[in-house]
Amino acid sequence: MLEILQYGFMQNALVGAILASIACGIIGVYVVVKRIVFISGGISHASFGGIGIGYYLGINPLYGLIPFSLLSAVVMGLVSKRSKVAEDTIIGILWSLGMAIGIILIYLTPGYAPDLMSYLFGNILTVPRLDIYLMFALDIVIIVLVYAFYKEFMALCFDEEFAKVAGIDVERLYLLLLCLIALTIVLLIKVVGIILIIALLTMPATLSRHYTNNLRKMMYLSIFFGALFSVVGLFLSYTFDVPSGATIILVMSTVYMLHFLYDGLKPRRIG
Repeated sequence: MLEILQYGFMQNALVGAILASIACGIIGVYVVVKRIVFISGGISHASFGGIGIGYYLGINPLYGLIPFSLLSAVVMGLVSKRSKVAEDTIIGILWSLGMAIGIILIYLTPGYAPDLMSYLFGNILTVPRLDIYLMFALDIVIIVLVYAFYKEFMALCFDEEFAKVAGIDVERLYLLLLCLIALTIVLLIKVVGIILIIALLTMPATLSRHYTNNLRKMMYLSIFFGALFSVVGLFLSYTFDVPSGATIILVMSTVYMLHFLYDGLKPRRIG
């Protein structure tokens, strides 16, 4: 099995999976603990507009995706916090708007849109070396910001009222967290695609939360689970010649369901 690592594209895919798992493991914990899965899904789908911009301008879609996903995160955060309309309604509207912008721009782009399906459903086997460098840079940004604001993010996620009393600018910190989610989404798009991002963002974090309530340990476990599932899914997708993104999610979902099925059937101690 290890002989397939002699291929450059497989080496890129393996490195890309690990880099994506680092960001996913860190930010996914905040998504699960803060219970903002829906707004994270909104950001991921709205970011499709950035892919459309990239195709329309004739540049790497990731270069259109980064600013557009960050903009989507800020707009969703501000509107959800300040609008009198229900948060889920606003997120649903912006979610659809981003997707519509992307579809229109891709339709208006002359010629065929290459690799479009990989952005929707993921294909980590096609990740080029340049994207690996970009993923590495985004990982560094995420790690540095989380390290710098670790205590503030902890207060925000576990007790927002306490954070306000402690003098933390909760709204700005919340927007920063959403921007980090947007950057993580950029990292995950080539791995599992827009459609399946939420699964990779939440399942490793949810699984790790079962073993510890310590936020830092939860992140380490989530990174480990994400990397393990991604690598196993990657090798299975290559072996059976099936889509890599869907295979990674199937592996993850299978382990997730078996784990909680076993946990539910396990006899409980009394007293």
